[in-house]
Amino acid sequence: MGCWQSTFSKDRPISEKDHRQGQGHTLLSSNGKDSGGGGGGGAASEGGASVFAEFSLSELKAATNNFSSEFIVSESGEKAPNVVYKGRLQNRRWIAVKKFTKTAWPDPKQFADEAKGVGKFRHKRLANLIGYCCDGDERLLVAEFMPNDTLAKHLFHWENQTLEWAMRLRVALYIAEALDYCSCEGRPLYHDLNAYRVLFDEGGDPRLSCFGLMKNSRDGKSYSTNLAYTPPEYLRTGRVTPESVVFSFGTVLLDLLSGKHIPPSHAIDMIRGKNILLLMDSHLEGNFKSDEATVVFELASRCLQYEPRERPNTKDLVATLAPLQSKPEVPSHVMLGIPKHEEAPPTPQHPLSPMGDACSRMDLTAIHQILVMTHYKDDEGTNELSFQEWTQQMRDMLEARKRGDLAFRDKEFKTAIDCYSQFIDVGTMVSPTVYARRSLCYIMCDQPDAALRDAMQAQCVYPDWSTAFYMQAVALSKLDMHKDAADMLNEASTLEEKRQKGGRG
Repeated sequence: MGCWQSTFSKDRPISEKDHRQGQGHTLLSSNGKDSGGGGGGGAASEGGASVFAEFSLSELKAATNNFSSEFIVSESGEKAPNVVYKGRLQNRRWIAVKKFTKTAWPDPKQFADEAKGVGKFRHKRLANLIGYCCDGDERLLVAEFMPNDTLAKHLFHWENQTLEWAMRLRVALYIAEALDYCSCEGRPLYHDLNAYRVLFDEGGDPRLSCFGLMKNSRDGKSYSTNLAYTPPEYLRTGRVTPESVVFSFGTVLLDLLSGKHIPPSHAIDMIRGKNILLLMDSHLEGNFKSDEATVVFELASRCLQYEPRERPNTKDLVATLAPLQSKPEVPSHVMLGIPKHEEAPPTPQHPLSPMGDACSRMDLTAIHQILVMTHYKDDEGTNELSFQEWTQQMRDMLEARKRGDLAFRDKEFKTAIDCYSQFIDVGTMVSPTVYARRSLCYIMCDQPDAALRDAMQAQCVYPDWSTAFYMQAVALSKLDMHKDAADMLNEASTLEEKRQKGGRG
C-alpha cells in the first residue's frame, strides 16, 4: 500500500511578496506563511480542509465563554495539565481548544512552528488542527470538534450499549490508517496514544486527535498515562520512536478486545497462553468471530513485543486490519446507536455564476471551457517583474507555460501537468491561473488530493479569487467531503458577489 498523499502543497514556498493580510485572524498557507483571506477569514473557518489560521485570544475567549469551566471537555476536567475546551466561533462552527500551561512553551516561535507543522496535515481519519494562538504567555491549539465522545467513554464508561465487534474493528483500522498517513507524511511520532485520543465525529466515525502530534510542553514527557502502559524503551531512554507508537497502538487493541484498560504486563500471560476467550470483553456476549479476534489478538501481541525491531510498522497494521472489516455498508453512527447530527451545508444566498453553476453540477467540461475562455485576465497585478528578470530562464519558463496552455486547450491533461509544473518549479512568476488549470488537470487524471493542493495554492497567491474556492469545492467533492465542498462553493459565490459590487475579487 502506498503512502497517503498529503492535501497540502510541497511546491516552492510562497514568497513574501505574495502575502495578503486577512481580517479577524491571519490565514496561513501550507508552508505556514501568511496568506490572507477576505471575508473575515472565511476560508480558515469553513470546512475540514480549510487553510490553517492564527486566531486571536479575544476570538477564542468569545468562543469558549472566557474559558468557562462549563465548556471543558477534557477527561480530567480542570485537573488536566492542559485543559481542552469546546467552543463556537462567530460563524457557528464548533471547535476544540487546547490550553497549555503558562510555562509549557516559553518560546512563542517554537510553539508556532510546531503548531504549523501539525497544521499542514489534513486527513479524514484525523481530528485536524485548524489553528493556534500565541498571545503573551498564552499558548493554544484549535482543532475540529468531535461531538461524540472518546473511545474510552464508549469502551469503559458506556451507558446504553457496548461497542459492537464490527465497530471495534473499524476503530482499529481507522486509527491505523491515521498513523500510516502521518508516518508517510514525515511525522511518525505520536505522543501518548491511548483510548482517550480516539474521538468520534458527527457521523460516528472514529478519528485520531491531532493534539497527540505535539508534546504537551517543549521539554515535557511524551507519556502522561500510567507508566504501566508506556513502551519499555521509553522507560529506558525517555525518547519516543515510531516503534513506540506501534507499542501504544497495541495497548489500544487490548482495550478493544477486552473492553477494559489492561496494562500490557497483565495481559502477557493471556497472550503467551493464547487464551483469547479469557481476554475478550464479556459484554460482547460472544457476538464476534473467533478467527477475527485471533487476528487482532496476534497483531496486539506483535505490537507489544519487548524489542522494538520485532514490532510491525503502520503499513502492516493497515494490511492486517483492512480484510477484517465486515460491515462496510453500515454507517458508524448506526453501529454506535446515536443520531447523526450533521448541520445542513449552507446554500448560496444569491444566483450562481456560470463557473459556480458548473462546479455545483461537477460539470468538468464546462469548467474546462470557462478556464480556457478566461485565459490569464485574473493574474493581472499578481506579478511585478523587473527588467533584470527577463532572462533566458524567464523566456524558457513562459514557453513551458505556453506549451501547457496548448495542451490544456486540447485536453491533453497529463502533458499540461508536466508543462505547468516546469513553469511553477522555476518560481520567478506566481500564477493563480496556472494553479487553477493544473488543479483541473489533476481532477481529470483522478488525482483529487493534488487538485486540492493546487487550488489552495491559488488561494494563497490570490486570497479573494473565487475560482480558487470553486476549484477547492470540486476537489473536495471528488474526495467525498461534500459538506466542506458546499462550504467552499458558498464562500466562492460570496466572493463573486463582492466582486460584482466593485473591486478586485
